[in-house]
Amino acid sequence: MNYRHAYHAGNFADVFKHAILTRIVLLLQKKQAAFRYIDSHAGAGLYDLTAPGPAKTGEWKGGIGRLLASNPPAALAELVQPYLDAISFAAEAPISASKPPRRYPGSPAIVRYLARRQDRLTLTELHPEDRAELADRYAGDIQVKVIELDGWLALKSFLPPKERRGLVLIDPPFEAEDEFDRSLDALVEAHRRFSTGVYMLWYPVKDLRQVRRFKEQLAASGIRRILAADLFVRPPTADGTLAASGLIIVNPPYTLDDELRRLVPGLVKALSQGPGASGEVSWLVGE
Repeated sequence: MNYRHAYHAGNFADVFKHAILTRIVLLLQKKQAAFRYIDSHAGAGLYDLTAPGPAKTGEWKGGIGRLLASNPPAALAELVQPYLDAISFAAEAPISASKPPRRYPGSPAIVRYLARRQDRLTLTELHPEDRAELADRYAGDIQVKVIELDGWLALKSFLPPKERRGLVLIDPPFEAEDEFDRSLDALVEAHRRFSTGVYMLWYPVKDLRQVRRFKEQLAASGIRRILAADLFVRPPTADGTLAASGLIIVNPPYTLDDELRRLVPGLVKALSQGPGASGEVSWLVGE
């Protein structure tokens, strides 16, 4: 499966991932101490939804477009508002159902928007065009380092961070058949180097047996405190169209579990594409 960020910017999987990413950053910031954000597959960081790729797929309409049109209840609105604020900042204009964003921020732009003066970002990207765009965007920004490096190598090179607090996003494109195995190996190795870090790993859900096997292997890896969240906008179908995605969160900040048990059902309702939409939050491994 090819999942290059630009072609799917703002879709339901992005909404799911970025809404939760925002919550994690805000919870980490409850402590004054600085933290390092490391993004293994950063992409270009910001995407023009009118560009040929996103315009052709139109996936944002079923993601951020659908969320804005859903008129979320107060409980959900409170949790997603910081995420929506980050999009408005990137779009350089207030957003609403009648005024959807023309630009959508990737994970680097969302975290940079939220970052305090003491927080730092390390962004790695191997694709030359995306890396160049990312580097231009943050040229001269002393809080951000953009590095041309394979994301899997980055997890070995930059851990542990000097801040000794960190959030690591592992968000590979899933272009290779062995991406689940590589993700598992990378997470285990990263955790060995930096066991107190917070890790967030995104994956597409297409083959339920493959995902179940992946979770079983994670549970048997020896890593503690593994929280899993999955979102289905509809049941997976044989045509291969993405209908669900999931997140693995290692060492989730305190109260994130409770937040996700409110956030995920709200996102299911807002992003549903028909019967069979569902979500789940569960601990693969506890303390």
